[in-house]
Amino acid sequence: MRETAGERWGRRIVLTLLTLFVVIPLYVMVTSAAKPLQDVQNGFTWLPSRPTLQPFVDMWSTVPLARYLVNSLVVSSIAAVCSVAVAIFAAFAVSRYRFRGRGVFSVTVLSTQMFPGILFLLPLFLIYVNLGNATGIELYASRTGLVITYLTFSLPFSIWMLVGYFDSIPRGLDEAAQVDGAGPLRILFQVILPAAVPGVVAVTVYAFMTAWGEVLFASVMTDEGSRTLAVGLQGYSTQFNVYWNQIMAASLVVSIPVVVGFLALQRYFVAGLTAGAVK
Repeated sequence: MRETAGERWGRRIVLTLLTLFVVIPLYVMVTSAAKPLQDVQNGFTWLPSRPTLQPFVDMWSTVPLARYLVNSLVVSSIAAVCSVAVAIFAAFAVSRYRFRGRGVFSVTVLSTQMFPGILFLLPLFLIYVNLGNATGIELYASRTGLVITYLTFSLPFSIWMLVGYFDSIPRGLDEAAQVDGAGPLRILFQVILPAAVPGVVAVTVYAFMTAWGEVLFASVMTDEGSRTLAVGLQGYSTQFNVYWNQIMAASLVVSIPVVVGFLALQRYFVAGLTAGAVK
């Protein structure tokens, strides 16, 4: 069907509005980061009257941004890797085998996404504190405890996503490998995973982004030494002042790893989501 002139102009208007919706906030962030604090606190102007890069320098000393950045990278990366590693084996078992309780397990995994995170906050806090007092294993205010916390809500959804993707892979590949004498693990690593790379990448990106931007658990389960970026950016707001230009500068800098990683894996991410959704 040929596109009419009205449909073409309607599409252009919608895309233009969506572009402005994305570009204008980014432009305000960039221009605010290039202004002195006094100019930011005064009336808004579209162009900086006194452009400066000093906020990009001062943001590292106002708060320990480098430490927060390292904590976020370490916690998010480990949480994503662990989530994907466990989800691969669980999803393979659910997708390829029929066992008692399979349906209950699948429903339970998916139903965990129904509950708000605040319900798990107090129980996890009490478990970590009591476990530390009883055994000396310090999970509270540690990177390890934060990784385990993020696994509680990223792992179920990762399993569910990979089950849908593994189901889309023809079982004839498994049967052909079995004829050649391949066992379950060989089928998984040499047949299923090479065909499931887009799905695995999509799950990895999801798990990483979930941990990267999480605020609720990070604000309670961390201290000054283990604090992540999502919570650490609040340090630019003090009792006497709010360093808006440094907040904007820090937000731009800490967004670079995520944006670069997403752009590099974009084709795998889109392919993984669409293939896993349509069987």
